[in-house]
Amino acid sequence: MELGVFSLTDIYPGSGDTAQSRMDDIIGYGIEAERRGLDVFGIGEHHSRQFAVSSPAVVHAAIAHATSRITLTTTATVLSVLDPVRVYQDFATLDLISHGRAEIIAGRSAFAEPFALFGEDPATLDDLFAEKLDLLLRLRDEDAVTWEGRFRPALREAAPNPRHIGALPVWVAVGGTPASAARAGRLGLPMALGLIGGTLDHAKQLVDLYRRSGRDAGHPDERLQVGITSHFYVGETHEQALEEFFPYYRRYLAPETNNGRGWRVDEASMRQMAARRGALMVGGPREVVEKILDLAGELGADRFLGQVDPGGIPADMVRASIARFGDTVAPAVRHILN
Repeated sequence: MELGVFSLTDIYPGSGDTAQSRMDDIIGYGIEAERRGLDVFGIGEHHSRQFAVSSPAVVHAAIAHATSRITLTTTATVLSVLDPVRVYQDFATLDLISHGRAEIIAGRSAFAEPFALFGEDPATLDDLFAEKLDLLLRLRDEDAVTWEGRFRPALREAAPNPRHIGALPVWVAVGGTPASAARAGRLGLPMALGLIGGTLDHAKQLVDLYRRSGRDAGHPDERLQVGITSHFYVGETHEQALEEFFPYYRRYLAPETNNGRGWRVDEASMRQMAARRGALMVGGPREVVEKILDLAGELGADRFLGQVDPGGIPADMVRASIARFGDTVAPAVRHILN
């Protein structure tokens, strides 16, 4: 089972953070994740000034230069509004810089801002994403691409440069929509499922639908990989983790920091979500080990990625959480699973 962490690169007013300081932090987290023995580091993509990173490939290139092993992924590339040719070129370039460690998790976007910025119509979201994902896969898999669609000019024997050297995996990000899980299965692409609410029972319904759709489409089980992402913090003890994490989680979900789309969470609700079958991956090392093993055992998860800095968690707390994850949690999980 692959284990890793990611940042969505949030910037919070009053925290003292700037886009530049967050860039420095995030690059440092990627380097620290490899140093602590983790397998994957992810960076989100957003297109408003509430976030530091709009081009994960650029930031990952800096991490690639200072690391040698860790997979560099996105959480997620907003493919609905981007040109697949440019996305392919950027990540093929990152693949060369990182010696074959680049990866894309392609998503549709949960935010309205990118559609206005890039001039795309959100009413066509599903068709946009499906068409652009098809083209991205063609560009990855074929040396010269002839293609025609609705939303961009046709291609005739197009051969974008450079070519990637590794596998350049493309995952599909699924937030909880059954149709998205079924599409990932039909395409035989790995699914990155965001577990940000509810319980394992709800996640299992989506994972089962994904695998059933993949098998019905004729894809072998080994192609139908599942990654789980969740809000995350590893404290020294379970109680300490809950107490330290709550103020940042409350701020992360608050309507004031989510353009009115969030909600107010109380500590009792957070503790319930952090319980054994809840979505929140927060606790001491023992509790986090147990919950990751549940993902492997009940969902057959092949990967877990924890959002390491929601709500503006200070950098020293983030680094300590990464250290506990890499030094204590990951070895325990690997020992049991292997």
